[in-house]
Amino acid sequence: MKNFLDYMPQREPFLFVDRVIAVTDNDIKTEKKIKADEPFFAGHFPGRPIMPGVLICEAVFQSSSILMSKRAGTHSEDGRIPLITRISNVKLKRVVLPGDLMEVEVKLKEVVGQAVYMAGKVKVGEKIALTVEFSAMLVTETK
Repeated sequence: MKNFLDYMPQREPFLFVDRVIAVTDNDIKTEKKIKADEPFFAGHFPGRPIMPGVLICEAVFQSSSILMSKRAGTHSEDGRIPLITRISNVKLKRVVLPGDLMEVEVKLKEVVGQAVYMAGKVKVGEKIALTVEFSAMLVTETK
């Protein structure tokens, strides 16, 4: 999927999806190569750069926004944006370092009304770095 940016509101320097590998109605797989010059490494932690866990979660959430928007047939300029409404069962299992390639998988578990319940997983190589369960909704932007 080359036009994935059409389905998400985030842009550089806060973009944690480089490429969409596969997407169906119920799941998505994306990648993000973690560069040594990522802005957050300057302060987390100087001399021993480790990607913050919350930003690993953000890669999952951004991937889910592509899935949700594609399912709904909306684009980022349509005025609806995906917002996370619940985060649970976050498990950080290994650090993500400069040079790592994060493989992100998001699976849709259930749709209840406007709420979409999903599970995400991030792998580096064959090792799981993070798992998370969450829900989100597409909402109209307020100006």
